[in-house]
This record gives sequence, C-alpha cells and structure tokens, in this order.
Amino acid sequence: MLRESRLDPAAAHYRKVVPAGDYWIHPVKTGETLRIVDLEGNQAVDTLFYNLDDPAEHYSASDTIREQGNLYLSAGSILLSDLCRPMLTITADTCGRHDTIGGACSTESNTVRYALEKRSMHACRDSFLLAVAENDHFGLTKRDIAHNINFFMNVPVTQDGKLEFADGVSAPGKYVEMRAEMNIIALISNCPQLNNPCNAYNPTPIEVLIWGADA
Repeated sequence: MLRESRLDPAAAHYRKVVPAGDYWIHPVKTGETLRIVDLEGNQAVDTLFYNLDDPAEHYSASDTIREQGNLYLSAGSILLSDLCRPMLTITADTCGRHDTIGGACSTESNTVRYALEKRSMHACRDSFLLAVAENDHFGLTKRDIAHNINFFMNVPVTQDGKLEFADGVSAPGKYVEMRAEMNIIALISNCPQLNNPCNAYNPTPIEVLIWGADA
C-alpha cells in the first residue's frame, strides 16, 4: 500500500548517503523514524534489524510473513522479531513492494547462480560480515547474520513456486519509512550486485534519514 510521509527531510536529526557496495550500521531508538531513500531508482537495499538491548533478538522473516499473511512489505506492515515482538512499523512507503525471501547475495551464490569467475565479486554477505567485524561494540558476530529484507527489490514468485529476480519497481526518490517499536540496530548492505536485474545492473547510492520520536 502506498502512503506518503508527512515528515520534512530538513527536520531529520541524521542524514547520510551510503554508496553502492558500502554498509551502514546505526542505532534507532524507540519512537524514532528511519527513512531509506532510493536515490536513483531500482537499487536493492539488504537490511537486518536487531534489538539494541539484546542483539540475540533479530528480525524474523518467517514470523513477519506468517503474521501479516503476505510475502511482501509495504505501508502498515509490522516487522516482527524471532520472539514475535514488533520491531518496526512501516509508516510510509512510496514504492509499494519490498522483498522478504530473496536473501542476500554472497560470493558462493554468485558462483552457483552465475559463473565460477564471479566468486571474487563483492556481495552483501561480505558487507554484513565487515560491518559486524568493524563495529564489535554492538555485540554482533557472523552468527547473527540472519535472513534479511530487500527493500525496493522485486522478487516475484512463479506459479510453480520458484523465485525470479526481476526488474525493480522503484524509481528515483522513492522511499520507505519505519517507526522503531523498540531500540534497534539497523544494518544495511547497499547491494553491489551486477549479475541480475534487481538494481538494473547498475548499483547506486541510497540515503538514510532519522527523525526523533517527537517529529
């Protein structure tokens, strides 16, 4: 469901552009709003969420899908943890569809899906691993890399139950906005994938913004 935001970007207390292929990790406190902006369109934004106060609790794709009865996320969706507790609520969305099942690209999947020589190409799992290694103060390790959300990514399910990586449904300036229902850690890999159309074979930057709970 499409829904415009009432928040003014000029009033955000945090703004950062994240280049394609880079990671971003940052706390978002209860009641704060996080916006992810697809600056140039059709970019895939692989995202993980953790409970800041107990990082063992993390976003759960299976619980979120089951409770909302939908494979895709949009305005009104509640992102649940593996304890089935609300982590974030999508309060605004101008894209209308975000993937929950496509997972993150890795060097191994690049090899299996595409070609042996693709193994050395950078991938989202590498970004996640680098993020937790360089930010050990959050208490995360590689064992905490769980199933992620792919914001702006289009992964249709075919009639025979298979997945397809299709052209994106986003466009320049589209965004998704979430209100934190607990203190969370947001971890993003701005996908560098060059081998499928999830980002139109052209990885591009995104912007993240955060507003206070009183915004």
